[in-house]
Amino acid sequence: MKILHMISGGELGGAKTHVHTLLSGLCKTEDVLLVCFIEGSFAEEAKALGIPTLVLDTSVPGAVRRLTRLIREQGFELLHCHGSRANLIGSLLKHKVGLPLISTVHSDYRRDYKARPLAGLTYGSINKLALRQMDFWIGVSPSIVDRLHERGFDPNRTFVIPNGIDFSLGAPAQARTDFLRALGIEPQANLTVFGCAARMDTDKDIRTLLRAFSRTAAVCPEARLLIAGDGSQRRRMEALAAELCPAGTVVFVGWITDTKSFFSSLDVNILVSVSESFPYALPEGAICRCATIAARLGNIPNPVEHEVNGLLFPPRNEDALAAEMIRLAQNPALIRLYADHLYEKVRRDDSVEAMLERQKQIYQTVLRRTARAASRKRDGVLICGAYGKGNSGDDAILTAIAAALRERDSDLPIYATSRAPARTARDVEVGSVYAFNPWRLHRLMRRTALYLSGGGSLIQDATSTRSLRYYLYSLRAAKRRGNRVMMFGCGIGPVRRPINRRRARQIIQECVDQISLRDRTSLLELQSLGVTGIPVSVTADLAFLIQPADPVAVEALCAVHGIAPSERLLILAPRPWEGASRLAEAFAETARYAAEAYGYRPVLLAMEPERDRSICRRVAALAAEAGVVCPVWEANRNVGMVVGLIRRADAVLAMRLHALIFAASQGTRYAGVSYDPKVSGFLRDMEQSLCCTLEEADASRLKALVDGLLNAEDSAKTARRLRELAKENFDLAFSLLEQK
Repeated sequence: MKILHMISGGELGGAKTHVHTLLSGLCKTEDVLLVCFIEGSFAEEAKALGIPTLVLDTSVPGAVRRLTRLIREQGFELLHCHGSRANLIGSLLKHKVGLPLISTVHSDYRRDYKARPLAGLTYGSINKLALRQMDFWIGVSPSIVDRLHERGFDPNRTFVIPNGIDFSLGAPAQARTDFLRALGIEPQANLTVFGCAARMDTDKDIRTLLRAFSRTAAVCPEARLLIAGDGSQRRRMEALAAELCPAGTVVFVGWITDTKSFFSSLDVNILVSVSESFPYALPEGAICRCATIAARLGNIPNPVEHEVNGLLFPPRNEDALAAEMIRLAQNPALIRLYADHLYEKVRRDDSVEAMLERQKQIYQTVLRRTARAASRKRDGVLICGAYGKGNSGDDAILTAIAAALRERDSDLPIYATSRAPARTARDVEVGSVYAFNPWRLHRLMRRTALYLSGGGSLIQDATSTRSLRYYLYSLRAAKRRGNRVMMFGCGIGPVRRPINRRRARQIIQECVDQISLRDRTSLLELQSLGVTGIPVSVTADLAFLIQPADPVAVEALCAVHGIAPSERLLILAPRPWEGASRLAEAFAETARYAAEAYGYRPVLLAMEPERDRSICRRVAALAAEAGVVCPVWEANRNVGMVVGLIRRADAVLAMRLHALIFAASQGTRYAGVSYDPKVSGFLRDMEQSLCCTLEEADASRLKALVDGLLNAEDSAKTARRLRELAKENFDLAFSLLEQK
């Protein structure tokens, strides 16, 4: 590939390191030219690294003329911009040369000129306009890409390339023992060294760290804290440490250049910032095999997964931070576990080699997608469902749909409706539009070729007539704007009100081209509505396609909750319903029975945390009164972990439909408590006799289900069959998409 990179040439810090590192690697395999628009150290250092570099220290019109001629003469295929001046010149070149235009966004462009208001009004405003002219965008961290998505940039045309970390550096200059002794800390058997490398200003929140450490030192007197860095608040923080912490337990190291020796002396690396995108201190600590405790903000939750390869806490929450510090100080094995897991993840995802490979893949993708867009008037899929509402099962289904679509066609533009578009764009990496923004929805419908309505029970009025009307309206709107329309892997019913039944029949009959249903109960409901003449297939629930997390990560999470690899788990997944108090008592009694009679370790799973958290905690509290400890796991964004936990379990007793589906998909024995026709329908289709209704769900009935689980047959064969059936949804969708 022949790529022209453009940059002002006055950049420092992270942008300079990123471009130099990237191009010094790329030019070994690709035809690369770097153009700088001013003389200076940036261009000189690039030349010293062996990067072909041209300096055009001229006016913007002059640069555009010379670059137009250069591009045509040398046959470049891609234009890649870095920074505001390059973005401006690139946007002016775009229509002259007709090449794909890419911009790497190294920081929040709205804050770049915060300290220079006049420059912000001129250069900043021009850069905002120029960025909108780009064809594709690359962010150096997911948090930057999140901001782009929030501001309306299309996730189908954005990519992430984190700054690469060089793992080839040698051993630290000083051994751990020597480094600590130089600071007055004598190494000893039970010593736990916490550390933080940060500029000492308000955003870095060293105050919270010191308050949390004072509590840690009171419980763990062998703990020590090293703080590297300098800044306006250093004296104030030293005084606070002297006031709160035992003498000699906190050491202010000052500004350091030998960061590898510093991080190699630590057991735990702590990041307490209240404003951060992607701190270099995180991977620097990881490559030195430090465990990590970090504030949950910016891009930090991307590499650090809570209780899998590190610990996260809410920013400014000294109580939560102290609890995590004490937990690690009292558990050295957990420190090593988290350190090793984070090291492997950072090495795999954030090395220089990974950055170079990712950039090449992006260039190839850009060339393919540009050629595709030129040959198609309409392209892409718009998925409509109950996404972005906090239900981890529904959001996981969207992730599975997007992954399966990309497996068939990696360049297919994918969009989805959502109640939380920015979160959906971030988590699923699809274009996302607010579900109740008709103007944006209609624009998307005019661009896309296929409209998929499904991934759940949308055509029903048990929840509300309003939601039914919304989904029926969406079917009609998509059809009128030229989409092929498919009701996709969906459940139907119950539709009870006569007026709703007439409306549903009419719109489905007029607007839908293909229907795939997740169960036979839905087929019966569709037939009772009077829908005829539309191709209908009964497949399987799309949740069968959700993949489990790595077993190593699952065991790490179990270890955090004190669960040994040999322990047999019974997962209980209740949900709030009428008579919640009676229900909690029944589940708690069942947990006690399962533990005493069969040696199960009961675990409570909050599938929809905001709704299920209270009843799960109530069950856990009641079980604890009977002497049985039941951890509560919340199914947050990482649904793969939930599926992995269910796969790890011996059995599942659940009210939540997705917990039952996940158990069936992984071949785990399961029993259900039905509160809704969709749960009954699933259990009936699965020919599952281990079930009861909500009205029957007292302690004796639930204990009988546990008895039955002990002798239930292995369902692995059925799980494989249902996964294959679920894939048939995509055969049907692509056959519709490919029709002329």
